[in-house]
Amino acid sequence: MSKSQVKSVLVVDDEEVVRAGISRIVGRLGIGVDEASDGETAIGMMAKKPYDVVFLDIRMQRMGGMEVLGWINRHAPNTLAVMITGISEPDMVIQSMKLGAFDYLVKPFGVEDIEYMIERAAAGVIPMAVAKPPGDFLQAGPDRVILGSSLPMQKLFTRILKVAPTDSTVLITGESGTGKELVARAIHWHSNRNEREFVPVDCSALVENLLESELFGHVKGSFTGAFINKKGLFELANNGTFFFDEISNLSMEMQAKLLRVIQEREFSQVGGQSRIKVDIRIMVATNRDLKTAIAQNKFREDLFYRLHVIPIDLPPLRERSGDLPALVAHFIRRIARKIGREEPQVSSGAMEILETYPWQGNVRELENTIERVLILEDSDVILPEHLPQEIRQNTREFTPFHDKLVCLKDLECQYIAHVLEKTGGGIQKAAAILGINRKTLSMKMKKYGL
Repeated sequence: MSKSQVKSVLVVDDEEVVRAGISRIVGRLGIGVDEASDGETAIGMMAKKPYDVVFLDIRMQRMGGMEVLGWINRHAPNTLAVMITGISEPDMVIQSMKLGAFDYLVKPFGVEDIEYMIERAAAGVIPMAVAKPPGDFLQAGPDRVILGSSLPMQKLFTRILKVAPTDSTVLITGESGTGKELVARAIHWHSNRNEREFVPVDCSALVENLLESELFGHVKGSFTGAFINKKGLFELANNGTFFFDEISNLSMEMQAKLLRVIQEREFSQVGGQSRIKVDIRIMVATNRDLKTAIAQNKFREDLFYRLHVIPIDLPPLRERSGDLPALVAHFIRRIARKIGREEPQVSSGAMEILETYPWQGNVRELENTIERVLILEDSDVILPEHLPQEIRQNTREFTPFHDKLVCLKDLECQYIAHVLEKTGGGIQKAAAILGINRKTLSMKMKKYGL
């Protein structure tokens, strides 16, 4: 199909500049376009005239986009709804996709984004949420999402979507709290196994003498307490995905048995004689250096190379410049809804403290901090004094002179990194503070690997 087969478009947004921008682009394609500044007006217009595509803002002062989407589903099922959303609204996007939205655009967007959306609407292409990275977040399940607009996270999203369609074994590494299981779930969600089970096992949480029975199952009478036949987790995961978290905690004996399962995709139950074949994808995660564990004779080298097919290393939160405000907004929205309170705003002072804290516990520590604040503080605005004392007192500060003397090049690198962190990765703003132009700053960032 061609663009000309999209005959009519309606743009619904309470910001005039957004409506005008989209209308201008659509109009240049030779397509008829109308505008509505709120949901009620849009419904009235659609009741009188059919539209092929509706660009629909999720949040508007009067009737919101989700309500309009519901009306479209009931009364105009042939109309394709493209939701317009902000960077910090992944939950709303997921909900809209569940409710039948065709696709979505994340502000700010450009001319090519609108043209691409019209092309896809004309061709009836599958939703972008399945076909390509959504930009600033990636779906990891029906109610899960990974946030990140920083370069490390964009690279991570690309790798996840490249790996997902395969059956290759994945080794996920990263510090505690970086979201290793969430990444495994994202790979499963975007794979052709996503309608089957995702079975996670925390190797540090299971008692060693029960682990074999949990994984392989057992036959009745095989040991004291085995009163019935029991299927193991491997069998339950058949045709799905099996995820070992903290794989380095497995004993050498269990590592040998896991190696056999990976090699042969079959096993025997505890006390059983017959072999059970399974079709499973295996992913594992660890926060330890497995090569060091191999050198210490705590991890099998042959198992490591069986697992080390597709390595994915997760960046710590302190290296994800600019991601923190969106994460804070996401956790506030989710936790406020869970505990039944209004969503508070975050003062600039509190946000600056959150952005400069080193977050050794990464995203998990940030989430726990937001939950603590929302439960203990009733204020409509989160102020610096509402944050835990250890966070207020342990923010990172740039110290240009210290006991260890460094060369001028290293000092320049440290200061540029500090300014970029303070500006949320904004190159234009950082360049202005540094007193250099944007091109020079980009060259220095490339030189120092920033």
